[in-house]
Amino acid sequence: MSYDTVVVGAGLAGLTAALRLTQQGQRVLVVARGVGATHLSPATLDVLGYVGSARAESPANSASSLVAGMPDHPYAHVTEAQRRAAIAWFVTDAAAALGYVGSVDENLLLPTALGVPKPTAFAPRTMAGGDLRSGGRFVFVGFKGFKDFHPTLIADNVARAALPGLIAARALELEPPASARGDLSGRVLAGRFDTEHLADWLVSALEGRVDPDERIGIPAVLGLRAADATWQALEQRLERTVFEISTLPPSIPGIRLFDVLTSALRAGGARVVLGVRAAGARVEDGRIEAVAVANATGTVSYPTRSVVLASGGFASGGIELDSFGVTRETVFDLPVSGVPETDHVRFAPGYFDSQPLDDAGIATDEFLRPIGRDGRPVYPNLHAAGATLGGAVPWKEKSGTGISVITGYAAAEAILRPAPVPVSESVR
Repeated sequence: MSYDTVVVGAGLAGLTAALRLTQQGQRVLVVARGVGATHLSPATLDVLGYVGSARAESPANSASSLVAGMPDHPYAHVTEAQRRAAIAWFVTDAAAALGYVGSVDENLLLPTALGVPKPTAFAPRTMAGGDLRSGGRFVFVGFKGFKDFHPTLIADNVARAALPGLIAARALELEPPASARGDLSGRVLAGRFDTEHLADWLVSALEGRVDPDERIGIPAVLGLRAADATWQALEQRLERTVFEISTLPPSIPGIRLFDVLTSALRAGGARVVLGVRAAGARVEDGRIEAVAVANATGTVSYPTRSVVLASGGFASGGIELDSFGVTRETVFDLPVSGVPETDHVRFAPGYFDSQPLDDAGIATDEFLRPIGRDGRPVYPNLHAAGATLGGAVPWKEKSGTGISVITGYAAAEAILRPAPVPVSESVR
C-alpha cells in the first residue's frame, strides 16, 4: 500500500505532523519503535521557559529575541505567525479534549513533582489551577504507598522558591482505602480512579482537613479515561481549586495526550504501527520514493510521496554517538550539525555543564527540509521535526514540547504547500 506521507516517530512531533496531514485528507502512515517521549512528559506545552539563566515571562516575546541571536534554532525556521498558528491549532483542535489553559504571551508557573516552579505556556485544565504566580495558600496531598509523589518535598520547595507572590504551603498524606493499598504506581491509581470511585473516598478524606482558601495539589492520577470529569467533580464537591501535578514517569497526563492524538489519527483513517524500525529509503531521481520498515519478520517497503522524520535525538536513538566518537542520524544517514571536530572533547565533566553536543541535530532550511554541507536539501520531499532538530537545548530552555508541536505542524504545512521549485531545477 502507498501513502501520501510516512511519518517516522510517534512522539509529540510525529503525532502532530501526522494528525495535521490526516485532517487535510492525506493517507498517512506512522511508524515507530515505541511511544516516544509523551509518556515521560507532563503534557504541558512548553514554548520557551528560559533564555540563558533568565526565566521567560512571555514565551512569544522571548522566542523572537532568542532566534535573533540563534539563527540555527528550530524556531528560527518558523515565523512568529506560524508558531502562533501551530499552537492555536493544537490547543483548540488536536488536543482540545484536554482543555488547555494558557497563552503564548505569558507563562504559567506550575509546581513539578520536586516542587520546582516550571514556566509553561499551556497546561491541561486539570493542572492549570496550580499556577504559583499570584501566591496564596496550598496544600499538597499524597497517598501512602505511592512512591512517585512526595508532598512534603513539594511543599518545602514551593515555599522556598523565589516567586512573584507570597506562598504558604503544607503537606498532607492520606491512607488510601483498602482496595487501593499496596505498592502503588501512577497507572494503578489512575485505573482505580476510573473504575473504583476513588473520588468519593478523596472527598471524604479531605473533609475538615483543608481550609477554605487553600488550593489542593494532588498527583496526576485522576484517571486515564475520565480524568476531566473526575477533576470537575472534585472541585464542585470540595468547593476549592484542585489541580494535578505530574509525577515521576510514566506520566499519566502524557499518556492521556498520546491516547487523544492516536485516537484522532485512527478515526481519521491514519495507520499507526509501533514496535517497528524505519531502516532507510529507496531513492529515485534524488527523491525518497519508499521508506523501508523492519519488523519481526523482515522488511517492508512503503511507497510514499513525502516523509516526516521525527525520530528524536540522542535520548530516543534518532541520533547516535558510537564508541569511536562518530555521530550519525540513524534512519536516513543524514548529516548531523553541531558536532565538534574529532579532536575536541565530546563531554564536559559536570552533568549540568554546557555539553559540546548539547545542540547537535539535523540542520534544515526554512521548509524544515534537512540540508547537507552545501546548504541544499538532501531530499526535497523529506522534512524533519521535533527533538531530531539541531540548534536548541530543550531541557535547559524548557522548550521541548513547544518545538515538537510547532515544527511538527510546520513540517505538515510544508508538505501541504510545497516550496516552489527553482527555475534551474525545473528545466532539468
